[in-house]
Amino acid sequence: MDLSNTIALILGGGRGTRLFPLTKIRAKPAVPLAAKYRLIDIPISNCINSGLNRVYVLTQFLSVSLHRHLRQTYFFDHFNGGFVELLAAQQTVTSGTDWYQGTADAVRKNLRYIEQPWVEHVLILSGDQLYRMDFRDMMRTHIESGADATIAGIPVDREDASSLGIMQVDDAGNVRGFVEKPQTEEDLAKVRMDPAWIDARGIPSKGRDCLASMGLYIFNKSVMMELLEGNDDSDFGKEVFPKAIGSRKVQVHLFDGYWEDIGTIRAFYEANLSLASKNPPFEIGSREAPIYSRPRFLPPTIMGDVKIDGSLIADGCRIGNNVTIENSVIGLRTRIGDNVTIKDSVVMGADYMEDQNQLDSESISLGIGDNSVIQGAILDKNSRIGKNVRITNETGIQTQGEDEAFQIRDGISIVIKNGVIEDGFQA
Repeated sequence: MDLSNTIALILGGGRGTRLFPLTKIRAKPAVPLAAKYRLIDIPISNCINSGLNRVYVLTQFLSVSLHRHLRQTYFFDHFNGGFVELLAAQQTVTSGTDWYQGTADAVRKNLRYIEQPWVEHVLILSGDQLYRMDFRDMMRTHIESGADATIAGIPVDREDASSLGIMQVDDAGNVRGFVEKPQTEEDLAKVRMDPAWIDARGIPSKGRDCLASMGLYIFNKSVMMELLEGNDDSDFGKEVFPKAIGSRKVQVHLFDGYWEDIGTIRAFYEANLSLASKNPPFEIGSREAPIYSRPRFLPPTIMGDVKIDGSLIADGCRIGNNVTIENSVIGLRTRIGDNVTIKDSVVMGADYMEDQNQLDSESISLGIGDNSVIQGAILDKNSRIGKNVRITNETGIQTQGEDEAFQIRDGISIVIKNGVIEDGFQA
């Protein structure tokens, strides 16, 4: 299936409040993932692996690091016309001076970029999901069904339905109903599916009787423009998509691979640790469909006497003696001192390598100091953890501060980007 007449729009999201403080000084798609990637690398890699190389990323909050990553990572030769470009909110005569009011409004304010005559279909993607999909399969469903719009759907248990948009589909795969995050049995009954319908389409239902929206859409260009123009709808999932169900032919494309919406601190933490397991639910190193990121040309990681179990270790790290790392993710350029224990934690690493000879004796180095214990935590980039520090959150407390170097969100200890934790700190 040829996607040469398709353009992809990746929605970068708003302020990313549910991922705060990881989004304190960066856009949500720029949040690091799996030791050496960023969230935005997932949808872009899916596009490239599907033969789709015309991609716009729409965002407005703290987009500098995201723009730098896109510029340094994704560039194509001059002959195939491919691009990955950032479309940040901007003031124009035609679209006004307001910032994006939501996902649909962001697309509406950038319609001029998709009005080109060669564009026939628009693929709408999210910038904060972890999955692997060949969009050519989804386009095949869209074309063969004669749909105006197609949405990717994944079977889920009713226990998971309350946090997702749930669809009701007829025998032909046409979406007939939609309930956003059903909270009662009455709401769920409106959209519950017969598991046999899912089984009959080659996907084992395993008792799952709900179809959740994955937030991935294909629209015929003309249809999408008609749905967006002349109104003030702000959200695709809550307004544009439900409106399309009532007035257009909307088809479901079934998907049953790994899919995780990384919209909260807890989801981010658990997704990263799952990738570090011995049998990860999502294989990063697929030969057929790799995940791309920026080449950094870092030296190999140097290790002393280290015990590592079920963990990811990125390039450019320096790890001391008598160190234990279990079920953790260790990011680029991480420095770990002697006698350190790291368990069930995500350490994002550093943006640069620090010259230890230039530090005075009282300075706290980048990385984790000697005799420290880190458990159940996220250490954002460029963290400076002193010696004899213990971060375990054994009391399960919760903090709501915004500027403190150490915070606890969703029960997870977090050291913010560039945060400094003094020697002997315990929490």
